[in-house]
Amino acid sequence: MKTNRPKTIGTRPTIQGIGVSAGIAIGPAHVVEGGIGQVPEYPIQAKQVDAEVERFREGMNKARRQVRKLRRKVEDLPGGVQEELGGVLEAHLAMMESSRLTGGVEALIAERLINAESALQATVSEIARGLSAVKDRYLASRAQDVREVGDRILRLLTDTPYQAFSRLHPGSIVVAEELSPADTALMSPDRIDGFVTALGGSDSHTAIMARSMGLPAVLGATEASAGIKTGDMLIVDGEAGLVLVDPDAQTIAEYRRRAEARKRLDRQLARLKSIPAETADGTRISLMANMELPRDAEAADQFGAEGIGLLRTEFLFMNRPDLPGEDEQYAILRGIVDAMKGRPVTIRTIDVGGEKLATALGDRIGDSPNPALGLRAIRLMLKEPRLMEAQLAAILRAGAHGPVRILLPMITSVSQVRQVRNAIKKVAARLKRRKVKIAHPLPPLGVMIEVPGAALTADALAVECDFFAIGTNDLTMYTIAIDRGDEQVADLYNPLHPAVLRLVQFTVEAALRQGIPVSICGEIAGDPRYAPLLLGLGVKELSMAARALPRVKQRIKRLSLGAATHRARAIMDQTDEGRIAALLDDFNEGLLG
Repeated sequence: MKTNRPKTIGTRPTIQGIGVSAGIAIGPAHVVEGGIGQVPEYPIQAKQVDAEVERFREGMNKARRQVRKLRRKVEDLPGGVQEELGGVLEAHLAMMESSRLTGGVEALIAERLINAESALQATVSEIARGLSAVKDRYLASRAQDVREVGDRILRLLTDTPYQAFSRLHPGSIVVAEELSPADTALMSPDRIDGFVTALGGSDSHTAIMARSMGLPAVLGATEASAGIKTGDMLIVDGEAGLVLVDPDAQTIAEYRRRAEARKRLDRQLARLKSIPAETADGTRISLMANMELPRDAEAADQFGAEGIGLLRTEFLFMNRPDLPGEDEQYAILRGIVDAMKGRPVTIRTIDVGGEKLATALGDRIGDSPNPALGLRAIRLMLKEPRLMEAQLAAILRAGAHGPVRILLPMITSVSQVRQVRNAIKKVAARLKRRKVKIAHPLPPLGVMIEVPGAALTADALAVECDFFAIGTNDLTMYTIAIDRGDEQVADLYNPLHPAVLRLVQFTVEAALRQGIPVSICGEIAGDPRYAPLLLGLGVKELSMAARALPRVKQRIKRLSLGAATHRARAIMDQTDEGRIAALLDDFNEGLLG
């Protein structure tokens, strides 16, 4: 996450953050006060332990009732918001049952003879610190959930009320250090036009809420809380990640024009839904949608996706103490296949590490000192064949209801592909003996190319596979050894690094020689800027967030594949990242001019 201190453009203080939900909001700021801070610790006598534990339990019970009330309130919010917040609130309820949190607080009260508030803060900090220590976005979000649950109980123990948003003026922009699901559930969408927070990123609950509600949002604006006061007029540019404080009339007028222009463009792009993605010189490009959750099928349909190029199945395994069985996975996957109405669905087997499944798998999997390089994805599946076979069976059964493809993550060797293919045959034979209807013929089997080792052996993998999907996010990270989640080095993360581009080129050429399809499903697929380069390298399928489809389609329709191929060759001759970016941007400017 890259953020900067407030700077001044002309006479306008400007704060840079992370744009997580595109659009422009103009309105007065409403600054949400921070949390209640550190509570004092005070000793209690041994004879007071039972009473203090009971006081904590009463606070916990009140918190449960609040969350259940919020869950009912969420039912009146828009569909996407319902699903997001509903899942979060269910997770919060689970944490408030018998858990490490509740047990830890009660034990600490008894062991250290301290008040419930202090025991709660200490326990929450310990659990959250342990989760945050693992470089994993899912676990980071679980750490935040623990903090939010702890804050709710703490407010009740200290009689600190939540701020009400019902009295906000329509068009207000909420500014906060961070926002919890409770905060967002209490907001009225018809009164709030945007979000600005000092903390958070593109995968935070606040970001998901903003996108679901179609609200412009800038997160990670570290100086927002200090630099903005309630009543300040703000301009929030959710695409550029900019917050303008008390802009002049001319600037406001300019951004109003931009907002209207964006609305007109969105209306124009909506007309492209049923029009094929075809270059100016007649080459058809397949545009697919990435899917995180079943609800994303609606967006894929809304924005004209030709299918699902990447269905991440991790959601099946999260926020639960047990593993989903074959039947449960099948029912959910079938629902997705049915929702796509005959369009293909590429289902990636689970890509999670041992640390995420420790509760469900018990002592069979230990903690990894480096999850990115540890027991995860296909390595985990091959180590736990029952886990793998249950998911493969569910996919094969779902494939009886529509076209599916099986995609394997984190592949590094030909032998891994062969092992999975043998497992598919074994599972198919078992299902046939049970007279269970499955996909016929068996679904195509592909691999994610997301580590340099896979890219460098792409020619061998292509012989064993039916298709490739290049995951440029991880490929970039592993190639140049940059964790883009680390703000100290995030600015060095660059998918246009010549080493990354050469690995992409090598992979594409290997696929084309073998005659198998190859797609891009990393973030660059959804950025129109990269479309000419990817098509010029020979890619004919792109998979992206559904909302990105219209803009990428528009860019494709404007370019000539012949010209893009010529420019891609010129780019691949370069060794300097700046020169590569300049050549690509120059080509795009020609398309837009």
